[in-house]
Amino acid sequence: MKLYAKPGACSLADHIALEWTGKPYEVQLITAAESKQPEYLKINPAGAVPALVDGDFTLTQNAAILGYIADQHPQARLTGDGSAQSRAEVYRWLAFANSDIHPNYWPLFGATAYLGDEAAIEQTKVAARKKLRGLFERADAHLAGRDWLAGSRSIADPYLYVTMRWAGIVGVDLSGLNHLAAFRQRMEADPGVQHALKAEGLH
Repeated sequence: MKLYAKPGACSLADHIALEWTGKPYEVQLITAAESKQPEYLKINPAGAVPALVDGDFTLTQNAAILGYIADQHPQARLTGDGSAQSRAEVYRWLAFANSDIHPNYWPLFGATAYLGDEAAIEQTKVAARKKLRGLFERADAHLAGRDWLAGSRSIADPYLYVTMRWAGIVGVDLSGLNHLAAFRQRMEADPGVQHALKAEGLH
């Protein structure tokens, strides 16, 4: 498997999941400019990361890639204990990170710049930070008494971790969310996470 990623982007979640499989893989880091070049657009016409190439099969979309990695490496048990309920719990929290948390960062990443009105743009950012704080409070409450989102380590955890890393960059307040802070510490103590961070030049 070959993963195309940008340092610190949501593709970091896939990078960590590949580490957790314990199996060989390749990662190619690309820049924002490189993601728009014809060579990469043949792999992902959206010009975004992640993209995963496995033999003659190419897959895009983060949640799909995480699920594929887990399904191709069942021994890593990244989608629960094998029961339907356990698997559903993993995908519930993966969806939370992918569909609830991630899109609320878009105004903070410049998606509302087209408005052309600084006051209006700032309002979207304030609203985004407020919404994200509430979502992280939900995750924090859920993690009370748990080490991992779905009970055991799963593909949902690295996605939540990546979104937590973004919070400090764009001014989302995570203060007082002690269960989330402990979760981040657990993630960053993990050798696979450490290896992925080092490979992407992150700290």
